[in-house]
Amino acid sequence: MLTVVSSHDEAALLRRIQSGDESAFDRIYESHQGPVYRYALRVSGSPQIAEDVVQEVFLALIRGARGFDPGCGSLSSYLFGMARNQTFRLLGASTSGVELEEETAAPEMDPLEGLALAEQVERVRAALSGLPAHYREIVALCDMEEMPYAQVAEMLGLAVGTVRSRLHRARALLLTRLSQTQLSQKGCRA
Repeated sequence: MLTVVSSHDEAALLRRIQSGDESAFDRIYESHQGPVYRYALRVSGSPQIAEDVVQEVFLALIRGARGFDPGCGSLSSYLFGMARNQTFRLLGASTSGVELEEETAAPEMDPLEGLALAEQVERVRAALSGLPAHYREIVALCDMEEMPYAQVAEMLGLAVGTVRSRLHRARALLLTRLSQTQLSQKGCRA
């Protein structure tokens, strides 16, 4: 069961984590692990990197969230910031054009409908993986994690207008890539 933790509760939980309270860590982990994993997976394209990122982020939290200041932002932004740094560190210099690995698909109702959906998902994955990293992460945070622009801006150290313009540009690039894929597929069928 997912537990939503308020920012006031998070500050108290962090103090308890610092004193060795495992149940406090469990609550923070339960609340934030899924979104951090999904972000790292969508930006890196690798489940292994995403798992490593989650492990490193929460190990750092156990060791002491010395860089976290509740007056400067939310714990979520702090964790996503650490995840971002860790993801790009693990990816190294080659952060564009990372091939996304396939996620586990939901059970299919109609085999033909499921096949069409799987093809569509694969086209979107391929288009997303072809975007430069700074566009991929904006799409992952704003569109896939549905984070507010202000939170993304805070996390990435950008102005809200920059987040909006990058997201607009990323969506336009995705649309162009998807249109090109569709046209090339129609050309192959003709």
